[in-house]
Amino acid sequence: MTPLVVVDQLKKFFPLSRGRQLHAVDGVSLTVHEREIVGLVGESGSGKSTFGKAVVGLHSKTAGQVRYRGAALPQTYSPADFQRNAKTMQMIFQDPYSSLNPRMTVGEIVGEGPKLHSGLSKQDIRDSVAIWLSRVGLEPDHMSRYPHEFSGGQRQRIGIARALILEPEFVVCDEPISALDVSVQAQVVNLLEELQASMGLSLLFIAHDLSMVRYVSNRMAVMYLGGLVEIGPSADVFFNPAHPYTRILIASNPEPDPNYERKRQSTTITGEIPSPINIGPGCRFAGRCPQVMDVCRHTTPALLPLPANPDRQVACHLFG
Repeated sequence: MTPLVVVDQLKKFFPLSRGRQLHAVDGVSLTVHEREIVGLVGESGSGKSTFGKAVVGLHSKTAGQVRYRGAALPQTYSPADFQRNAKTMQMIFQDPYSSLNPRMTVGEIVGEGPKLHSGLSKQDIRDSVAIWLSRVGLEPDHMSRYPHEFSGGQRQRIGIARALILEPEFVVCDEPISALDVSVQAQVVNLLEELQASMGLSLLFIAHDLSMVRYVSNRMAVMYLGGLVEIGPSADVFFNPAHPYTRILIASNPEPDPNYERKRQSTTITGEIPSPINIGPGCRFAGRCPQVMDVCRHTTPALLPLPANPDRQVACHLFG
């Protein structure tokens, strides 16, 4: 497959008082190929959403580079950069309640992209909005209504239509189902899968639900405290995790079978979470890892292919 988006050692630090910095994303490299879905998982605060926003230019990059079809994207986007890249890279946001302007109608929200970037007439934009509302399972006459008149699942469909109406090639889905009822989550995921297949989209799918990520994605990347600890084919990572953090993360995933769930031994991560402000040397998971070694405390492990499986990469001294 041809690389569509290549992220090379991306860093995003947020300045704090007294010269300190919060290391939200610290040297992450990731490749997304054409028509591929890459899942990005990890605990809250691991930097997943910040990474996604930095890739599409909503956050400036402290260091590193993002290349789209081989062309380097700016470290900090200007209005002209957003204008240039809006038709190729878009984002679906996590919260369907706060990501839609309550003062705009659905037609204005979904049609804002074509109005700013396409040069279409008002009638052509209106026709395009009607088509896209139908594609996401809403009625064309909904375009005169306001966001508060819709349920959470319907609002997320509006957000999907807004992101895809410009027909981008790459879309960051920032936890698009986490704020929805369980009964609605599958509907939204099925819609995204259908649109991804029909449009040939490449997706970076950020989520907490590891089972859902394993279901929808081709490859799964695991993020911890600003860095990647493991990446590989989704089924391999889910059913045969290599990094100790990935093992515990997947073991803590609830089982749908209540009989099995009652019998299995629960797994939790112990120890203090390191501060993303003062990150010392060594593996960031060392203070919580059940298999920690002396080398883990003073040497940072590199993300390297497993000897037995080059498609799998793990940042762990157990495999070094």
